[in-house]
Amino acid sequence: MTTPPKYPAGERGSFTTPTVAEREAMIDDIASLAANLRKAIAGLSAEQLATKYVNWDSKRIISHLADSHMNAFARFKFALTEENPTIKPYKQWEWSLTADADTDPELSIALIEALHARWVVLLRAMTDSDFQTTFYHPEPNKTYTLAEGLHIYAWHGKHHTAQIDWMRQNYSW
Repeated sequence: MTTPPKYPAGERGSFTTPTVAEREAMIDDIASLAANLRKAIAGLSAEQLATKYVNWDSKRIISHLADSHMNAFARFKFALTEENPTIKPYKQWEWSLTADADTDPELSIALIEALHARWVVLLRAMTDSDFQTTFYHPEPNKTYTLAEGLHIYAWHGKHHTAQIDWMRQNYSW
């Protein structure tokens, strides 16, 4: 069997300030994540959903996306309403071990769908200046602009969806 690639959707790449068209494409990626996840798991059996891509199975991958993007949405709201707020990191691995992470992935997809619908409204209303507002992340000791945050989370959804797609292709599901 082939070893799963670390970045099945490709590496995120370094950040450059996006053009308006590039920013719109990233917002479209956020908008389409729930539909892409539904497509990725369509018709998979319980056994297939429980197959791990390195450390997480599809249910936990999707739960992680919901957890991560809830935090991201809050980070955007804090950055838009406070001066360079320090965000609260969370223990992603430990969150992936809670009972709600090992349940019907449709619960997490529905959460992503609703969350992203609101997030897209917010993103499409933001000005160029809004995308330059910042938050501070204490783990990497780095300040991020919201444009960088958009870049990270648009890629993040594609990255984890590609993990599920990779399993479908390589296991011939």
